[in-house]
Amino acid sequence: MSMLAHADERPGGTGEEPPDTAAGKPAGEDRHRLTAVQGLAALSLDAMASVAYGPEAIVLVLAAAGAHGLGFTLPVTLAIAALLAVLVLSYRQVISAFPDGGGSYAVAKRHLGRRASLVTAASLVLDYVLNVAVSVTAGVAALTSAFPSLYADRLWICLAVLVLVTGINLRGIAESAKAFMIPTAVFVGSILAVIAAGLFRDAPASTEAAAGHASAMSDNATAVGALLLLKAFAAGCSALTGVEAVANAVPAFRAPRARRAQRTEVALGALLGVMLIGLSVLIGRFHLQPVEGVTVLAQLADASLGHNWAFYVVQFATVILLALAANTSFGGLPVLMGLLARDNYLPHVFGLKADRQVHRHGVLALAAVSALLLVFSGGDVNTLVPLFAIGVFVGFTICQVGMVRHWRHERSAGWTGKALLNGFGALLTGVSAVVVTATKFEEGAWLIVVALPLMVLVFEAVHRTYGRIGDRLGLGRVPETPRRCHSVVVVPVSSLSRLTSKALTAAVSLGDEVVAVTVAQPDAEGRRAAESLRRDWELWKPGVDLVELPAPSRALGRPIVEYVRELAGRHPDNRVTVLIPEVEPAHVWQRLLQNQRGAVVAHAVRRDTDAVICRLRFRIESEPA
Repeated sequence: MSMLAHADERPGGTGEEPPDTAAGKPAGEDRHRLTAVQGLAALSLDAMASVAYGPEAIVLVLAAAGAHGLGFTLPVTLAIAALLAVLVLSYRQVISAFPDGGGSYAVAKRHLGRRASLVTAASLVLDYVLNVAVSVTAGVAALTSAFPSLYADRLWICLAVLVLVTGINLRGIAESAKAFMIPTAVFVGSILAVIAAGLFRDAPASTEAAAGHASAMSDNATAVGALLLLKAFAAGCSALTGVEAVANAVPAFRAPRARRAQRTEVALGALLGVMLIGLSVLIGRFHLQPVEGVTVLAQLADASLGHNWAFYVVQFATVILLALAANTSFGGLPVLMGLLARDNYLPHVFGLKADRQVHRHGVLALAAVSALLLVFSGGDVNTLVPLFAIGVFVGFTICQVGMVRHWRHERSAGWTGKALLNGFGALLTGVSAVVVTATKFEEGAWLIVVALPLMVLVFEAVHRTYGRIGDRLGLGRVPETPRRCHSVVVVPVSSLSRLTSKALTAAVSLGDEVVAVTVAQPDAEGRRAAESLRRDWELWKPGVDLVELPAPSRALGRPIVEYVRELAGRHPDNRVTVLIPEVEPAHVWQRLLQNQRGAVVAHAVRRDTDAVICRLRFRIESEPA
């Protein structure tokens, strides 16, 4: 069976969804989904932005071995590019086999079991959240490097950028993709221009950017050994974060979704590979050395383009893209959370979508946790970077192992080669995960080691809770036949008004018996109010009895709760409903003027009785201008 047939086994199915209209133009909700180009802009920002710190991470590790160590920058980068190619090919097959999205989580769930899928999901959740915090702080760090006067306010700038990106994503992923297409194009064009210009130079055009800055080369150079190369490889693999985002967000694409997502994945891999290899070639060509306070990318732009307007264009494009790279998480994590909610591992609210096909609650939850990380780090990117790549390597490894089992199960044409490819990828990413964790453990990686099992335990606890609720509700079993019972409706009132009349009208329509109750406070003012209401009630004669409930302790909810219990005890077969009339003001700010009596009564009745609660809203329209 082919992968596409496995993805969709409907009669005549090709694994793809047909276009919404005969002309192929998006209609209905599909207009809020992504094209392949929009998907590249919306979901590749994380991977593209990693070009700004991936090569630098390699150089900083190899600098421990002096100039000789820097000579291994290109071989290490080529190894990373080879792993990138393996991952792209693997995730292209993941997209085809799992067109409903979920990426590593979906693969692990089907082929490795529930626990492995939860570990994968936890690793991806952590990576997505950290990506937002790291991308925002890195972008703001680049900004404050250009404008040092803003350094003291970097935390507030980080939070402002986070609010901006969140607001754009709440309007829909297609809209966010359109907003980010230009910055992405400018950044990619700038990096390609740096590479092209640098390849035609025999010597740097300028070294002004690094002038006056202390070298970051080690004074006591070490030998270039296997451990150093592994560290450099693991550090540079931070450039691979975000490769899985397309596979996780397949449902966000327009039909045919899987085909568009595959094109996006291949384009992402090709661009990222060209940029990483090109920059590494220039590092060797210009014999670049790391210096304190100036990024490797800035030195390369200076050397290739000169210290002029083009240099500042590259820097500005880098600042913008790093700040907006968080959009990858906003595109992928809410979809993953929706899948977890569908499987009862997260609250079901995360599976809901707004009108613009946005998992709004997932977007807001991601923004809230990211804001906490920004506050915790104080807007300092170095506090967060050591935690960044571990989670995604765990997900990579589990996904590759799952795909090996997939090929063994499918045994389609060429399955042996595909399984070997995925197995080799699993070995590489597994080694990278171990190396990164070991080398970064004391720098904060221990937090991830602790957080991963804790998140799995949370998923399990949510799942068990939903299981108990489903068992109590009798889900999956035929319920007993509905029967009619005597219905008593209790209506709390405090005065006579149109609201009182509307409430009693609704109550008479709902129940066989209606009782109005009022809580009489023990002080003189309370007694006068109760007597006044009694007189007005007798004059009004609504045909409904009014019962006064004493409140010795001035409590509002307790007397009503005791009365409801008394009714239920008197006639166990009665269905008691408490109908609470409330005013709904014309403007949101006017809700601050309400006394919240209805909320107090509803909370008390819900907590202490089995009565049905019905809250009747009386809408007050705005006065005409």
